Amino acid sequence: MDKYMEEKIFQMHAEVCKSMANPTRLRIMNLLREGEKSVEELRERLGLPKANLSQHLGVLRHCRIVSTRRDGLNIYYKVANPKMIRACDILREVLLEQLQEGGQLMKVASRKNKSS
Repeated sequence: MDKYMEEKIFQMHAEVCKSMANPTRLRIMNLLREGEKSVEELRERLGLPKANLSQHLGVLRHCRIVSTRRDGLNIYYKVANPKMIRACDILREVLLEQLQEGGQLMKVASRKNKSS
């Protein structure tokens, strides 16, 4: 891969990570793993105002993380590439491992403090 292409990939990677760096957007992705959802269904399940949800969906759409389809007055969203779900799952596994390790470290530290 040439230097220009490598730099472009790093830039795109950073933009995707930035767009995913929001708990609400991660919850949207988690719902979309089940399959295509209408804006109304997403709104109901997330309990968000429509304007707020639209803003989050716009960020995800801008980075091509989700894609849309219109059916009459309804707009449906789905994950544009299933590999994005796999990437989220891998990161989540790493975070769970870190939490578990952190919990173990806290237990050890707590025992040391009690014995001092």
